[in-house]
Amino acid sequence: MHPLKKNRPLRRIMLASAATVSGVVMLLALKPHTAPELAVASPAPSSTSSASAGSGKGGTTVTGDSVQTRWGPVQVRVTVQNGKITDVTAVTYPQDNPRDQEINSYAIPQLRSEALAAQSADIDTVSGATYTSDGYRQSLQSALDSAGL
Repeated sequence: MHPLKKNRPLRRIMLASAATVSGVVMLLALKPHTAPELAVASPAPSSTSSASAGSGKGGTTVTGDSVQTRWGPVQVRVTVQNGKITDVTAVTYPQDNPRDQEINSYAIPQLRSEALAAQSADIDTVSGATYTSDGYRQSLQSALDSAGL
């Protein structure tokens, strides 16, 4: 006689419970995004000087460190003129899939405007873009340190 056909309901309950728990654990282990690809490290220029467009006065453009986040690298370039931040540009940020593009299409401009308003890396995290915000803030601080601010 088969072991499950015996009159042992507790054994059947335990096996069904174990199978259910195993199935739930496997479902929870699924990741919502594709696996991150290995990033090939290429040395980014840490700082460069350039003339500010249209003003006729010299400005300094500094590129911050590339910060690896859960969804990809984030890197920021800052233009400083007369001790003030005049421009902030996200050089690199996650945009490998449609969800990253959607999130960063609203997060990057918001982070830029906050950085220009605060004149520092002390900016708020954009809701829904926590990892990008953290990477942006770290790269921005790196650029500001390189620029001497």
